[in-house]
Amino acid sequence: MSQEIAVIGSPAFTTGFQLAGVRKVENVADDEKDDDLDAAVEAVLADEDVGIAVMHDDDLAHLSRGVRQSVEASVEPTFVTIGGGASGASGLRDQIKRAIGIDLMDDDDDASAADTEAGD
Repeated sequence: MSQEIAVIGSPAFTTGFQLAGVRKVENVADDEKDDDLDAAVEAVLADEDVGIAVMHDDDLAHLSRGVRQSVEASVEPTFVTIGGGASGASGLRDQIKRAIGIDLMDDDDDASAADTEAGD
């Protein structure tokens, strides 16, 4: 069974995803995030058709503690946060590691691969 991508956030954030073909969208206006973002995230968590949920990193601050913990612990759907600047590639790396359980970019693997190539 294939799963879908969902996007949660302000209409300005979700529009690009909709144009790219994402059909599951939870729009929450910026001035309503403190009141409505928890419900939108819980709806996505409960949707069995969603495999990946995308949010803006800054929106995590609007979530209640319980919902934020659910997002951080969720494997299916896997929540991916983008934006926010500082976390960059290392933040995405941590999210992938949490989702699949291994670090695909483990530095030890890179070193052993370099040693193998040098020996050839």
